[in-house]
Amino acid sequence: MTLTDEVRSSCAHIAAHARHVRIDLDALGTVEPAPPPALDPERHYLEGSPGDVADYLLALDAINFGSGWFPLLNKRHADGRPLSGYFTVAWNLADHVRAQGPDGRALDPAWLRQVDTREIACILEQPPELELMSLYAQALRQLGRFLGERRALDLLADCRRSAERLAQTLAHGMALFGDRPFYKRAQIVPQDLALAGVAEFDDLDRLTIFADNLVPHVLRCDGVLIYDSELAARVDSGVMLALGGPEREIRACALHACELIAQRSGVAPRMLDAWLWNRGQSPEYKARPRHRCRTVFY
Repeated sequence: MTLTDEVRSSCAHIAAHARHVRIDLDALGTVEPAPPPALDPERHYLEGSPGDVADYLLALDAINFGSGWFPLLNKRHADGRPLSGYFTVAWNLADHVRAQGPDGRALDPAWLRQVDTREIACILEQPPELELMSLYAQALRQLGRFLGERRALDLLADCRRSAERLAQTLAHGMALFGDRPFYKRAQIVPQDLALAGVAEFDDLDRLTIFADNLVPHVLRCDGVLIYDSELAARVDSGVMLALGGPEREIRACALHACELIAQRSGVAPRMLDAWLWNRGQSPEYKARPRHRCRTVFY
């Protein structure tokens, strides 16, 4: 069984036996098309050499988690409004790479292996006492050890144009990528590298959605996911959910719902993810609480 086969099979099983979340099949046709996925060239570092861009995106996806802590972040602003936690982290890391210059090797494995909490907090313009900063430092050091003397493009060459092989390599090689059975961050790495134009994959559409807390939130707002009254009350009141249990059902039902949508529409799940994630940036979706969980997986 391949990694994405495991994801699909496991999430279908969880959805079929879920006690707190159900999928409204009649609402599955309500997902409307949106612009194709793209990386923001200001908030992401995309202007460098392919190697430097790939290093940046791999490091960014190594710390692409922490939504449970995002309300505590010092957010960047654009057009007078605070940005999301993700864009705050992505933009601050991009500016750090830009400040180092083309020969700075800002995110090479040797630097990754020694970065500490205070340094990454300074780069991301966050207080070092925030627990998330120590987790980010841990994740980057783990990435540096995993890479050894390789850079991101060397890792890509080893995966021979297979997005699924790259995701599996990451998921099995680093504990903080081992988000079984979703593998959210392991799967989003090839997606991001492809969007940046620094990698080509023959099997990109084998990827599932990147199960986090925003896509399920959008599906809930749109009536596709229905929470039982107790879970709905906990989410709406901002209670932090523990990893597993109802939290696991939310993510699994979202992923399985998107598989059903993909089958009906012929749109690849990774594209649906982008449509839903971008929709979730709208004020009407941000105004309603989404589930929060403090985890290294999303």
